[in-house]
Amino acid sequence: MRTVDEHLAEILGAVPLLAPIDLALLEAEGALLAEPVSAPIPLPPFDNSAMDGYAVVSTDVASASEDSPVTLPVVGDVAAGDTGVSAIRPGLCLRIMTGAPMPAGADAVIPVEWTDGGTVSVRITRPAPPGHYIRRAGEDVQAGQVVLEPGVRLRAPQLGMLAAVGRARVSVRPRPRVVVLSTGDELREPGSEPAFGQIWDSNSFMLTGAVNESEGVGIRAGALTDAPEKVREALEDQLIRADAIITTGGVSMGARDAVKEALTGTLTFTKVAMRPGKPQGFGLLHGIPIFTLPGNPVSAYVSFQVFVRPALLAMQGLPPEPPGAGTAVLTEEVRSPAGLRHYLRGRLSSGEDGDLAVTPAGAQGSHQMGALAAADALIVVPEERDIVPAGERVEIWRLPR
Repeated sequence: MRTVDEHLAEILGAVPLLAPIDLALLEAEGALLAEPVSAPIPLPPFDNSAMDGYAVVSTDVASASEDSPVTLPVVGDVAAGDTGVSAIRPGLCLRIMTGAPMPAGADAVIPVEWTDGGTVSVRITRPAPPGHYIRRAGEDVQAGQVVLEPGVRLRAPQLGMLAAVGRARVSVRPRPRVVVLSTGDELREPGSEPAFGQIWDSNSFMLTGAVNESEGVGIRAGALTDAPEKVREALEDQLIRADAIITTGGVSMGARDAVKEALTGTLTFTKVAMRPGKPQGFGLLHGIPIFTLPGNPVSAYVSFQVFVRPALLAMQGLPPEPPGAGTAVLTEEVRSPAGLRHYLRGRLSSGEDGDLAVTPAGAQGSHQMGALAAADALIVVPEERDIVPAGERVEIWRLPR
């Protein structure tokens, strides 16, 4: 058997780095920026009001108070979006809206709450220093400043930043499109009525969700029959829309392992020293990575986290790190087969001293979905350990919740 690290190294050495593409902003959501983005102009591009109120000369209102308000003539309005040039001299004021450009001569904004809201003249009951409620040009971003670096994930704030500096399109490394297929004559679609000996297909739904959680684009293609020629044909058909393909089932040592039969000679099938998930297959089909995972649901899910997730990150130019790696104190003794890296399902909690603790799930069978659905972590037991006592600190991977 090869080790987990050996199999992962082969995968990471083979998967391609996705080439940058040019996308409109909303199409680029969730992708990784592939270029530095600079501001062509300062932000804000001009001095503007931070409040609805009145643009004034600060010395005119220096003595204003509740008992002795200052009254000024209102000589006009300045709205957000006004493109004309406005100005005042001492002894006058302008009504101004939030975001409107400051008029020449004014050096402060009095919020409307400090006034009687007058439209011809206004009574002001509080003073304001120079610069009060004024957003200065360039106080957020200077012209020429790099506002986003390559490698940042484009979420809502980053999309807003791109739009704020006038970008309509951007170069990104796209999220990998991953087609997910299950195999097995026994599989039926959820919502249908399975006959005796049949089960509902859960793997393709679970792994499509796992792809989406790993910053990929999951595409569920449903279940295939145990016919090698149909498996190969289906995989060939999916290549046109896939950056990677995941199959589950048909990779063990059985008489009807359709995936293995269909792809032997193209992919490498091997046993990996791990539990669950010992039978694995990987290779490139016309340059597209193909991950063939075991059919047992827990084995498929753990295999995804150990091998597929790091590969999807690497295809985007990111470090191939496990999900939420950390440590926790084990609350119960666990036993593990010698020579295998064991991934146990667990539940996290706060220990007596406030430290993070993890409790192994009672059921650890590779077919037992109930324990997986209730788990929020994997406990990683290294190959050289067969017993880990309660109270020892262990490696954990936090699962998406």
